Amino acid sequence: MKLLEGKTALITGASKGIGRAIAQKFAQHGANVAFTYLSSVEKGLALEQELQEYGTKIKGYRSDASDHAAADALITQVMADFGALDILVNNAGITKDGLLMRMSEENWDEVMRVNLKSVFNLTKAATKPMMRAKSGSIINLTSIVGIRGNGGQSNYAASKAGIIGFTKSIALELGSRNIRSNAIAPGFIETEMTHELANKEDWMNGIPLKRGGKPEEVADACVFLASSLSSYITGQVLQVDGGMLT
Repeated sequence: MKLLEGKTALITGASKGIGRAIAQKFAQHGANVAFTYLSSVEKGLALEQELQEYGTKIKGYRSDASDHAAADALITQVMADFGALDILVNNAGITKDGLLMRMSEENWDEVMRVNLKSVFNLTKAATKPMMRAKSGSIINLTSIVGIRGNGGQSNYAASKAGIIGFTKSIALELGSRNIRSNAIAPGFIETEMTHELANKEDWMNGIPLKRGGKPEEVADACVFLASSLSSYITGQVLQVDGGMLT
C-alpha cells in the first residue's frame, strides 16, 4: 500500500542519515520527492539517481535552509517544478558540541541558525502554497535532547527545544486551514553523526530496547505523520527513542 501516492514532499538535508532514509521511504510510498543538500553534493546527486527507480518525480536542490532568501527561492522553484507542495520535512541540522564554559559564540549561533532558523525559513515559505491548497503536513525533526537536555550540547538542546515550541505554535495557527504541524524526536539513531560519540555504550544502557534506532525507523514515523493515517493529529511530538524517555 502506497500511503503517499500523488503527494509532493520537500525534505531538507536529505543527502545522508535520517533525511536520506525519509526521502527513500517517501518515494517507496509513491510521493514525488524534492530534497535539499548543501555540502554533500556527490551524495545528493547519487540520491537523486537512486530514487528514480520508484517511478515518481525526484529532484534534488543545492540550497541553504538557514538562508531566508534561499528558502523563499527554493519553495518558488519547487512549486514551478512540481506544481504542488503537500508535505514539508524540516530535517537539516548540525552539532557543534562543547561545554558551556568553552562554547564559542560562533558555535552557538551556527547551531541556532542551521537547526532552528531553517525551520522558520522553510515553514514560512511553504505555508503560502499550503494555505492556498487548504491542506498540508509539516514535520519537524527535533530530538529527545530537546526534551531532556544533555551535557555538552546546550546549543543543540536549545535549538531542538525551540523546534518543539515552534511546532506547537504553528499547529495552533494553521489548524483552521487544514495544515498539520508535528515533530519527531529521535533518540539514539545510528547515523554518521552518532558514530562520532564517545559514550555510545552509556546511551545504549539507557535504552529499554537495548539498541540504537535505524534511520528507516524514523522515516516510518515520518510516513505516518505525512499520510492520511494521522489526519487528526497535530501539535504533537512523537518520540522514536526505543523507550529512552519512558
